[in-house]
Amino acid sequence: MMPKRQVNKKLLTDDHQELANRKVREWRHLAGNRGNWETQWEQAAQIALPAYRNTFNADNIRQPGTDWGQFQYDSTIAVAAERFSAIVSSLITPALERWFSLSAGNPIAKADRNTKLWFEQVVDIVFEYLYSPASNWEGQNQQVFLSLGVFGTGPMFIDQLYKRPGVRFKALSLAESYPRENHQGQIDAFDRCFWLTARQARQMFGEENIPEQIYNALDTNPEALFRFLHVVEPQEDVDPRRLDYKGMPYSSLYISVEQCQLITAPGGYQSFPYPVSRYSTTPGEIYGRGPMLNSLNAAKCLNEMKKTMLKQGQRITDPPLFAPDDGVLDGADFTPGALNYGGVNQSGQMLIHTLPTGNLAAGKDAMEWERSVINDAFLVTIFQILVESPQMTATEVLERAKEKGILLAPTIGRQTSEYLGPVIDRVLSVLAMQRLLPPMPRLLAQTGGAYKVRYDSPLTRAQLSGEAAGLQRTVQPLLEMVKLTGDPTPLDHFNWDAIVPEVATTINAVPTRWLLDAQSVAQIRQGRAEQAQAKQMAEAAPGAAALTNAGASMASAQAEAAKPPPGGGTGAGPAQ
Repeated sequence: MMPKRQVNKKLLTDDHQELANRKVREWRHLAGNRGNWETQWEQAAQIALPAYRNTFNADNIRQPGTDWGQFQYDSTIAVAAERFSAIVSSLITPALERWFSLSAGNPIAKADRNTKLWFEQVVDIVFEYLYSPASNWEGQNQQVFLSLGVFGTGPMFIDQLYKRPGVRFKALSLAESYPRENHQGQIDAFDRCFWLTARQARQMFGEENIPEQIYNALDTNPEALFRFLHVVEPQEDVDPRRLDYKGMPYSSLYISVEQCQLITAPGGYQSFPYPVSRYSTTPGEIYGRGPMLNSLNAAKCLNEMKKTMLKQGQRITDPPLFAPDDGVLDGADFTPGALNYGGVNQSGQMLIHTLPTGNLAAGKDAMEWERSVINDAFLVTIFQILVESPQMTATEVLERAKEKGILLAPTIGRQTSEYLGPVIDRVLSVLAMQRLLPPMPRLLAQTGGAYKVRYDSPLTRAQLSGEAAGLQRTVQPLLEMVKLTGDPTPLDHFNWDAIVPEVATTINAVPTRWLLDAQSVAQIRQGRAEQAQAKQMAEAAPGAAALTNAGASMASAQAEAAKPPPGGGTGAGPAQ
């Protein structure tokens, strides 16, 4: 028997009970209004991700290890979905690159070098914790993009590590995810319904907070499952002077669903912990539509075609046989090299014929058509732009990169604002609460500490590469002109002091700490000018010395000629 426990009676007040009942009713209303979505998700999972089948309703409890792939005949969609996840991840969150940077929101602080270096240090800390093994960012981010491609919506939960400094990430299934939008179409509230065993519930909430039924299960069946609800929504009356949850922008409630009881006291978040990635949305819909849902009919056709082709292939390799009804097939041996008597008549005509099975080539062509549609929808074809022609000049690479950036921007660009932006804000907030960020520079703190996010991913640089390509197209013929004429004045039209730092940092993602500040550049130029002047003087010194010597010799000769002759007189000669 379990020992008698100390119950948290503060959670059992009438106000808290009414709050729990109301939030459970609101969640059930959300769950009841998305039946159409769950039907489409089930159809998509059946063809693309069979392991996700029967997971979209919060009331479903699946038996682990069940084989759900009996209706998947073609793997094209599954492969395209995995490639889509890899493509999106490599384009906007590449693991080996700094795919975002930070800068001050205030123009004065933005120009301060100490502020720039501080933001670079903060970004380094963020990436250190982001890609630490404990955070599980890479695996969970990949799951979000996989769900984005197949179902159009990929939710994520971000919180601090349990009893450790750092951040943890968890990609959520659609069964436990119920996002809500504000009046501007932004997701600002989230209901998460999830299952925990009795043992896990005690670990997460403490035995004094869990309901009686869950507490009793610890003794009889600690692995029994119970359902819980986490509700996060904007705080109505935020008091910034308060240090408790009343001073936080978002409120937080944990509720036991079946018992309609608060599990913890009301809490809060400084930043939204549930960023949601959506591929595209249509008016009046909260959930997104991704490549799979947009090409669902093509995927269904392809799957059915493959099913038919498998049957047809079996008929071709092992065709049905036609024979007269005189029992010629009785005892026939169909092994290779077998000899069967009676299979032909006296004139040599075969008595056994195969059933005509049709032409597989037409079916293969039709399947290829559908595969091309699916690969286009999942961006697989677009991503091959740079791969198809590896032998390209630098200008061609820039042009192709620009083309790819233009093609991908409408679909992938949304991820930076709706998904990655909240992810970065949440990670910074969690690290700041744990005091893992360095103190702000004084100027940044005085200007309010506001910051801006600039995305330095390959996709962003592909979009910005048009500027670099335009510069290269313009400068290249000018360099040829300067080379032929020896006149460098055409290059005077360019502000190289603005071009070089912007191309380096904005387009090519060179860290600020690798570049010299304006004062250091000015000192280098001054030293170079002084060296050039000294060199010029040194080169001119022999000529100047010769000129000086010549001048001295001429002056000496003139002085010598001006002297009076010996013995006095006027120097006009002897007297007559």
